[in-house]
Amino acid sequence: MTIRSTTEEVKSRASNDGYEIHIVRYPDGIPNWHLVTAYLKLRKEVFVDRLEWPLFHAEELEFEQYDTFDTTYVIATQHMRVVGGARLRRTDQRSGGGNLRYSYMIRDACLGLLPGLPEDLCYHLPPEDEHVWELTRMVVDGPPVVTKLILETTNEFLNAVGANSVLFLGSPAFLRMARGWRWPAASLGPISGNQDGRFQVIECPVRHL
Repeated sequence: MTIRSTTEEVKSRASNDGYEIHIVRYPDGIPNWHLVTAYLKLRKEVFVDRLEWPLFHAEELEFEQYDTFDTTYVIATQHMRVVGGARLRRTDQRSGGGNLRYSYMIRDACLGLLPGLPEDLCYHLPPEDEHVWELTRMVVDGPPVVTKLILETTNEFLNAVGANSVLFLGSPAFLRMARGWRWPAASLGPISGNQDGRFQVIECPVRHL
């Protein structure tokens, strides 16, 4: 199913501190694709250089099989500098070729396709549903307001494309933070962990505007 809306164009939300949140997706977002490159660079700086996660990286960028032209990026800037971002994928999307076709990170981990991530992330196998999206690889190099702006803009985008809910893979603290902002988030599985830390799958309904 192809969803067309004005949100396919690059949009931004400004704040009093100079923060802007951009929705960048192919093909309308090509003029702003440099923001995606800067976001992948920030992921490498934070996840690989600072946190020392054993993630694939090349040319100072951290990326993987879920970073494709089918992916939607929510990117925060401050005075033109990328200070945060996240990756959005519809859960019925497929990427890759040959016999191995990836869907999205949380489901593929539960299916045992991602070495290093636990298979028991969820109590039940998560869905492949055009109305359910996944948000992963959130990284913020700034105050909590940046995270909040990213999530608010994500909700606006998902509301516009007819999504019902979004799945997150993040730290247990994210669940407490979401509830603190009155997001009706709920855990879909136990708190898990590996050498990178502790994390949990969380689902949050899209709030209709």
